[in-house]
Amino acid sequence: MNLLLFDIDGTLISTGGAALRAADRAFENIYGVKNVMANITADGKTDYLILNEMFQNGLGRGYTEKESELIFNEYLTILDNNLNNGASVTVLPGVTNLLDEITDRDDTVIGLATGNIEQGAWIKLRHCGLDKYFSFGGFGSDAEHRATLVSAGIERGRRVADKHLEKILVIGDTPLDITHGRAAGALTVGVCTGRYSCDELGAHSPDYLFSDLTDTHSLIDIL
Repeated sequence: MNLLLFDIDGTLISTGGAALRAADRAFENIYGVKNVMANITADGKTDYLILNEMFQNGLGRGYTEKESELIFNEYLTILDNNLNNGASVTVLPGVTNLLDEITDRDDTVIGLATGNIEQGAWIKLRHCGLDKYFSFGGFGSDAEHRATLVSAGIERGRRVADKHLEKILVIGDTPLDITHGRAAGALTVGVCTGRYSCDELGAHSPDYLFSDLTDTHSLIDIL
């Protein structure tokens, strides 16, 4: 049995900055500080690492557990409302065809490996209809550090497959997807649909590298 774990933002979908704007607004609503996401590069990071940078930017300190709950609850409400009211989620090229092909196979299970907290991940996927393909994953709410959440996704995949996993692939668009996927013991697939070029991702030596996910047959051949 094979296991494929997909990153979300920049790999499966683009929210056009809706999530970043929701995070900014959530912080402003609670603490009155604007533009805390300024100069924060979110790509590949977990939501908790981003949250720490927001607090450092806005208040010059870290956050408490209670504060993280307040911010994330506000963020999720704003994100869902924004996506309900016209902010678009775009499914990236080749994604739907690839997921259709994979879900028709009886030798492969698919899940997520994303820095999004779990509720945020499902909100984004639900708004573009991709939630139907997934039932488990490793999420930013599992761990602050990406290698740990990837390991959580792998363990859940083992339980879902209920068989020995022959190949484990982590598919993502950032260097952190590659380095932390490798650290968790997976093969890595770099996809150049985010902010990093193929040259930039290639410098991190993924096992496979694609410009996007339109070449379904080559991706399936990996399995």
